[in-house]
Amino acid sequence: MHEPKAMVKPPTSFMREKWTKLDQYISIALFILHILCIFAPFHFNWRAFWVSFALYVITGLSISVSYHRNLAHKSFELPKVLEYFFAYCAAHALQGDPIDWVSTHRCHHQFVDTNRDPHSPIQGFWFSHILWLFDSYTLTKRVCPKYFTDFKKIERSIIIWFSKHGRPDNVRDLEKQAFYRFIHKTYLLHHVAFAVLLYEVGGLPFLIWGTCVRIVVLLHITFMVNSVCHIWGKRRWNTKDLSKNNRLVGLLAFGEGWHNNHHAFEYSARFGIEWWEYDPGGRKPYYMNVDSLDGGKSNLGHSGYGSQTKHLNLDIKESYPGDAINFATKGTNSIRITCLYCRSVDYQIAC
Repeated sequence: MHEPKAMVKPPTSFMREKWTKLDQYISIALFILHILCIFAPFHFNWRAFWVSFALYVITGLSISVSYHRNLAHKSFELPKVLEYFFAYCAAHALQGDPIDWVSTHRCHHQFVDTNRDPHSPIQGFWFSHILWLFDSYTLTKRVCPKYFTDFKKIERSIIIWFSKHGRPDNVRDLEKQAFYRFIHKTYLLHHVAFAVLLYEVGGLPFLIWGTCVRIVVLLHITFMVNSVCHIWGKRRWNTKDLSKNNRLVGLLAFGEGWHNNHHAFEYSARFGIEWWEYDPGGRKPYYMNVDSLDGGKSNLGHSGYGSQTKHLNLDIKESYPGDAINFATKGTNSIRITCLYCRSVDYQIAC
């Protein structure tokens, strides 16, 4: 199994003079949200509670289905109307606009559990959980150094939620689309408008429960994927990182807690492999009417030799025993072989 990596000293710029306007806005916003949650018990009613719960499910599931599986990894395709709808729902989780979120996540997979990983626990639990959000200066310099000069020159506006890495070049597919550019430039305005709407409909209970409590709870559950799921849990697959499967996070985060599965098969739309691994974000009903549901554009399967093998025109049974491998595909050009005995995922075969 892959041994844990050595801890490195966390960056300390967020404790010194390197606070950017982005860091200040994020810290102030999170502080206010957490403080307002203190008043939640004094403004409780069941209508507000169920509104909060419904929004938690909608925005949390959209983060998993849209931001993570659809946009970041392109595990499946949706008609543009549905793609934009789920992305807009996910944007209301206050975890960043699609361009920012996808860029950060792709950097995470590219540099996973190294010094260039935006949020790895090798720099400390609390850094991977939340402190990385307040360190855009150091993160940009470390993760995307070629954009660091431009990043220092940017005059940040409170209306715009700027990318964590300045001008990332790993989200060109999203930057080409006017919808995502619009959300990127007007991100906070959508949250303000929705908060006003909740207040007008249900007063302070709806505002506090539907906005503050819901956002804070979902933020920390998502943060647990970055921190807890790289420290505590079980490792089914021998991946070259610290990812682990955590049942509690899997339950709370709509299947995101099966993190070791995900890092082993990062292009698959399903994170839960076994029947008992709760993964609502990977269930087929969310992908009804997508193009090529069981073909190369939609990687819903993890094991066996179903439609993906037929699509690739590759009979791997001749080389590997049928009960000894799993595989996940990326597009139609390669197939990743994983031995179920040693759990190694070091083999990749071009088709």
